[in-house]
Amino acid sequence: MSTGTAGVGQEGRHPMTGNALDGDAEGGMERHTYDVVVIGAGGAGLRAAIAAHEAGARTAIVCKSLLGKAHTVMAEGGIAAAMGNRWPEDNWEVHFRDTMRGGKMLNNWRMAQLHAQEAPERVMELEDWGALFDRTEDGLISQRDFGGHKYARLAHVGDRTGLEMIRTLQQRAVQLGIDVFMECTITDVFVSASSTSGEKAIAGAFGYWRESGRFIVFDSPTVILATGGIGKSFKVTSNSWEYTGDGHALAMRAGASLINMEFIQFHPTGMVWPPSVKGLLVTESVRGDGGILKNSEGKRFMFDYIPEFFKAETADTVEEADAWYEDKKNNRRPPELLPRDEVARAINSEIKAGRGTPHGGIYLDIASRRTPEFIKKRLPSMYHQFKELADVDITAEPMEIGPTCHYVMGGVEVDADTQESAVTGLYAVGECSGGMHGSNRLGGNSLGDLLVFGKRAGDAATAYAKGLGANRPKIVEADVKAAERSALAPFEVEGGENPYTIQSDLQQSMNDLVGIIREGSELEESLVAIEAFKERAKTMKVEGHRQYNPGWHLAIDLRNMLIVSESIAKAALARQESRGGHTRNDYPATDPEWGTKNLVVNLTADGTGVELHEKPLPVMPEELTTYFAAAAPMANVQTEEGKN
Repeated sequence: MSTGTAGVGQEGRHPMTGNALDGDAEGGMERHTYDVVVIGAGGAGLRAAIAAHEAGARTAIVCKSLLGKAHTVMAEGGIAAAMGNRWPEDNWEVHFRDTMRGGKMLNNWRMAQLHAQEAPERVMELEDWGALFDRTEDGLISQRDFGGHKYARLAHVGDRTGLEMIRTLQQRAVQLGIDVFMECTITDVFVSASSTSGEKAIAGAFGYWRESGRFIVFDSPTVILATGGIGKSFKVTSNSWEYTGDGHALAMRAGASLINMEFIQFHPTGMVWPPSVKGLLVTESVRGDGGILKNSEGKRFMFDYIPEFFKAETADTVEEADAWYEDKKNNRRPPELLPRDEVARAINSEIKAGRGTPHGGIYLDIASRRTPEFIKKRLPSMYHQFKELADVDITAEPMEIGPTCHYVMGGVEVDADTQESAVTGLYAVGECSGGMHGSNRLGGNSLGDLLVFGKRAGDAATAYAKGLGANRPKIVEADVKAAERSALAPFEVEGGENPYTIQSDLQQSMNDLVGIIREGSELEESLVAIEAFKERAKTMKVEGHRQYNPGWHLAIDLRNMLIVSESIAKAALARQESRGGHTRNDYPATDPEWGTKNLVVNLTADGTGVELHEKPLPVMPEELTTYFAAAAPMANVQTEEGKN
């Protein structure tokens, strides 16, 4: 076996990674040994791998796509970190409070605390590694305003922050010589009995090269899931093709739990025209830099949708909202900068009321508010995106936008400090972990989340692996054969159904029945539909061979999408209230009783379905609750009972 340290293209080595093809003599199964295997090469995966490598672990990164093509690039606006470069009054306590309130107090308080405390250091680390942030007049890292944040705290690189972050982390990983397995999909995580405790623990992972279809096994006592989200279960999404819930499903099949899966963030602003780019993200930075929302009648409608929970700090007149941009100390924030769930619901209501644009969205206007030079400097990606894809000049005319499935707050239930799941040796970070964002994520908190918890997971996984010594769990060879049979099953079907048809029907069903506004009867209907999709998926037929076969890739991805979709629908049906990214038309109020518990889902014992149970929310220490008292200097905060 090999740790893949030799040169590329040598005899008996894979030309992409330089790793020795250790299993060639034994049936052609490629095999590698590592201490830490990271699945996913976005911000979370790269940061976890860097941490593990620097802590002394033999580390591998495995990604479905090419290195550098991760979905992290879609986080354009910035990294939320209380650095105080624009507002010296900002600190981690304010950021913590904003995060908890944005998540409607359903966050794992410890994760929110750690994130707020450690994000500034992680940002400075990026700068040390070569990230080129925009600067203030004093030469400090510039920070911009974003929805839900009291102060301007998003460290940014124009509207291309995620891209700069990926470039920096990728360069660091390459510089350190970390092994990367590109265009390689993991289909199973192996769990075996620990030789020391006898309890179930991670032993490795199984996957295949997307190019050749050849199978590959990783012997490793730790696996860090950093696979991102679930957006491809929905018809209209900002997410790319990789986001099929792989990490969520892998964790469940290994025995871990998911929490908060009912909370899906529909980003308020996605492109609606032309159809080929429907759902493509329009960064919140447009609103942070002065853009306003208007309906087809030209009305700036967000003033009609300010919830009680945020009235104390939100401007209720156009004059005050506009004055805020020049004098933030003496004016309240514009309603366009309310948290994303509030803005998305308002836009949805305007469209349903018949006040939408010709293409079924609403208008986002920055052209009448800022000079062309300002827009091109601050929002270069948005300018080019609309010019090239929609033939719209955003310096001269408004954009047509509407809500798009963007982010899942739910994910693998993990320990806040280490990111380890209930399965020993299995960790989850980034969008595929749950708890940090509660019922709604604030813009900018995703990139900080990736950095803070990526490092923590890499450190924790390395410490565990080193502590095992030679007593590492061993992969059961029968499990390898079972994984191989499962992956090849679609080729054995006679006269089955095309996986693309099933995926299209699933996406339409999730869009129609489990979308931005939900109804109990529709959620029940969605679960019936998902059961039917599961039956159809048993007879998915894949034509051709394993090489270059996108139909086969989708057939494997669909298994994950169906597990995740059932988890979302079951949790959404069970939560009989509206909170954050979960809006029930039949239960429109936020119920304080539901604010004390999470909904947890697991696979059933036979692995054929999803079961759900309630679990108490971790209790916040008393010293942290003082930040939410009405008398606290940070804000006038109402209790959850006051929000309807």
